[in-house]
Amino acid sequence: MTMKSKIIITGANGFIGSHIVKLFSENSLGVSCFVRKESNLAYIKEFDVELKYGDIRDQQSLIDAFKGYDFVIHNAAYAKDWGGYKTFYQSNVEGTINVLNACVVNGIEDVIITGTNSVYGEEHSLQVKNEESPYNSHYRYFLDRIFPCKLNYYRDTKCISTQKAVDFAKSNGINLMVLEPVWVYGENGNDTVFIEYIKSAEQGIPVSPGSRKNKFHVVYAADVAQAYYLAFTKQLKGIHRILIGGHECEYMDNIFSLFCEHAQVKKPKLLPKWMVYPSGFFLELLYTIFNVKNPPLLTRGRVNMFYDNIEYSTRNAEQVLGFKSKYSLSEGIKNTVNWYKQRVE
Repeated sequence: MTMKSKIIITGANGFIGSHIVKLFSENSLGVSCFVRKESNLAYIKEFDVELKYGDIRDQQSLIDAFKGYDFVIHNAAYAKDWGGYKTFYQSNVEGTINVLNACVVNGIEDVIITGTNSVYGEEHSLQVKNEESPYNSHYRYFLDRIFPCKLNYYRDTKCISTQKAVDFAKSNGINLMVLEPVWVYGENGNDTVFIEYIKSAEQGIPVSPGSRKNKFHVVYAADVAQAYYLAFTKQLKGIHRILIGGHECEYMDNIFSLFCEHAQVKKPKLLPKWMVYPSGFFLELLYTIFNVKNPPLLTRGRVNMFYDNIEYSTRNAEQVLGFKSKYSLSEGIKNTVNWYKQRVE
């Protein structure tokens, strides 16, 4: 394997994927992008890439598209907090196995897949979790057994896909790198909580869920792309799972304060959880009962996120990949806000 490897990326047109394409292109690494024919290619249209069309739920389209390649970056996923479990499972679990099967058929031995910090759990914890922490993806929300929270559908299916991918790689001799980003912010992140927060502040909404006591681990999208570039250049043998996050975990309130500062909007006042959680619960329940396609503004998962302390160790990323954030939190947020402002002008 050399730096002249032929690389194909699934989910290349999305949030994280577009940053990977950008960085690889800037480093003269030609990539091909596996996308659906109906995909919005706005974030990658400026780059000289070859497009391969298909769907990760269609194994034959993957087999056909992967012919002639020797390195796969699998980034495609159903990364939302709303929808049916079957939809999450088909994309996140079956889609990942389809990708790996297509690699075997085409003799591809080197694969990077996008995992998530949530496989270790996102419940309130003062423990700094790492790759040795047990799988703990399922958040036990109030009445979760009879009224499942759909954010768990994402967490649980990503956890299953990671476990199955590791087992598959062991059985088939694949060199597998599972990169597990914490909460990502940055340009092209249309639906992130951070952009939604700025939109609410711009609209003059005076209050918001939140606390000054909880740390919330984030990472800038351009830094995430750097982790993929390092993982590609290292081309390590065997199986590795590596958490990717900012070097320092910041208090959530400081993060949102920086977003408001750079956006030049007044920061909403914080509401205690006991005032917000009932609204999130009942909105989620109503939207579920009436099978509403789009998510409500608040759910149990969204509310708890504003109050839970979640921290992860980036030591493994530093030691194995030589990864450390290039951008400070303020720089990354400034770039994100500037992108958002240019987009809405």
